[in-house]
Amino acid sequence: MNFHSSRLYARLRPRLLLGLVTALIISLFSVIASPLPSAAAPAGGYKIVGYWHNFDNGSGFIRLRDVSPDFDVINVSFAEPTSGGGGVIGFTPYNYTDADFKADVAYLQSKGKKVVISIGGANGQVQLATTAARDAFVSSVTGIIEKYGFDGLDVDFEGHSLYLNAGDSDFRHPTTPVIVNLIDALKSLNSHFGTDKFILTMAPETFFVQLGYSFYGGSCISCDSRAGAYLPVIYATRDILDWLQVQNYNSGPITGLDDQYHTMGSADFHVAMADMLLTGFPVNKNANLFFPPLRQEQVLLGLPANGNAGGGFTPVAEVQKALDALVKGQQLSTYKTRGSATGYPNFGGLMTWSINWDKFNQFEFSTKHRAYLNALNPPAPDTQPPTAPTNLVSTGKTATSVSLSWNASTDNVGVTGYTVSYGSSQVNVTGTSTTIQGLKPNTSYTFSVTAKDAAGNVSPASNAVTVKTDESSGDTQAPTAPTQLSVVSKSATSVTLSWAASSDNVGVTGYTVAYGSSQVNVAGTSASIEGLKPNTSYTFSVTARDAAGNVSPAAVITVTTDAPSGAQPWAPGTAYKIGDEVTYAGKTYVCRQNHTSLQGWEPPNVAALWQLK
Repeated sequence: MNFHSSRLYARLRPRLLLGLVTALIISLFSVIASPLPSAAAPAGGYKIVGYWHNFDNGSGFIRLRDVSPDFDVINVSFAEPTSGGGGVIGFTPYNYTDADFKADVAYLQSKGKKVVISIGGANGQVQLATTAARDAFVSSVTGIIEKYGFDGLDVDFEGHSLYLNAGDSDFRHPTTPVIVNLIDALKSLNSHFGTDKFILTMAPETFFVQLGYSFYGGSCISCDSRAGAYLPVIYATRDILDWLQVQNYNSGPITGLDDQYHTMGSADFHVAMADMLLTGFPVNKNANLFFPPLRQEQVLLGLPANGNAGGGFTPVAEVQKALDALVKGQQLSTYKTRGSATGYPNFGGLMTWSINWDKFNQFEFSTKHRAYLNALNPPAPDTQPPTAPTNLVSTGKTATSVSLSWNASTDNVGVTGYTVSYGSSQVNVTGTSTTIQGLKPNTSYTFSVTAKDAAGNVSPASNAVTVKTDESSGDTQAPTAPTQLSVVSKSATSVTLSWAASSDNVGVTGYTVAYGSSQVNVAGTSASIEGLKPNTSYTFSVTARDAAGNVSPAAVITVTTDAPSGAQPWAPGTAYKIGDEVTYAGKTYVCRQNHTSLQGWEPPNVAALWQLK
């Protein structure tokens, strides 16, 4: 993504302009271009896409499940050819077992994220020069996607992967094998997985796309044969392409539709480059070869997350100035959008190289741009429940306990926990397994599980499982109560507890930490409780149990979580006190009265509770 900053622009010679003819055709196509059907994509709002390093280049390794929640799409980079430029693609997770990697992909998907495999990069030259290479590419990529559960494919071919043979001058009817075979391969993959389920994206450099306005590799003399080489691929797949995220960095100056050079690192550059895709342009300035505009939501700005990530880093204020021009129509003095003078309100969003460099830079890219984009389009209330848990089974039982497990639910935003119900009792858990304690020996119980999300939406129930506990073993002596229960550490959303071990006539098998209607089972004498609310009092009880299911008296402690550091997003069901600060729709509010928030009490709706800062 960030390795090719040297391009052969010095060899490219100026061409005659087509003047009024070009302008007329651009205007005509911006009016008559018909929208194409959307393919699979994250639901709602403006996207932030980030590349995740499957390697450590000094930016630091991050587990997938620890990626900033401000990213909507995570591009795992990279899958690469197993041997020089051939069609067989390989992928091995870095610093992961296959099982752990799959679990983290599934975890992100349960939070409503899309996880895509990216192929190529600077070290991954892919040339599908033969139909055999094409078929090997399709087969190996299909295997990778199915093995790890990826949501789709990002084409990040760089270097010499794509080029145009001399005489291949019409992007609408390419003849160069590496182009034709790639198009066929992408269509085959889309057909195999289905357009509604398969995400297809591309991340070319400006050299391969916008440079095609001035020079086209198959039809110009003394210019690089790779100039504009992505255009036939984009054109042929535009009805199944979810979005195009051109790398607006590591680029030489590019001529825009105003026939002026634009230089990377400024709002001017980003607006001019995006406007070319949203307006369309005559390829090689040939009025008979007009590249039609893409849909607004198909275009994202590709940006480095910080100065280490690539040449042409653009400060936050400049990026947002570009978005003001593109989305709101607040025109720059240096470039006026050709396709729409009032902006592109359905513009796709932002891409960055990379998630790792964003974390290295204290999350500046993801947090500041997420706040900006949310203010443009505040998230709608979440009313969609998770899917029902599946495959509920019993994994063990004693005279007084039953162990259960189930397959995770999915949700458009994210699953926050599960409720296990049996008779008139319920237990809340965060994972996909639990042990229900305190049951009666030789008794049948019927269990079911529902999932819930942060908005309180509850899924349909899982399949029901009936389990009969074992007969009593004859051991009726309970362990002693845990002692020395204390707080090891706490934060705004977590509490870590420790205690001295209990004793038992036979042996202690574990401990249960209960708080409210939730509980956590642990084998040792400490537990970290996550997912708590800031500035909230919790009472924790810890009991010991033995193999016969006897439960000790409880040790009890009350802990108040820390206040959040800085303004946090407003959320329902949260206890706020005077002076607390929250953010909502890109604005900051200060609490005026102590209260516990409810849906409908959003800060702009209740002036008695919140004051705009």
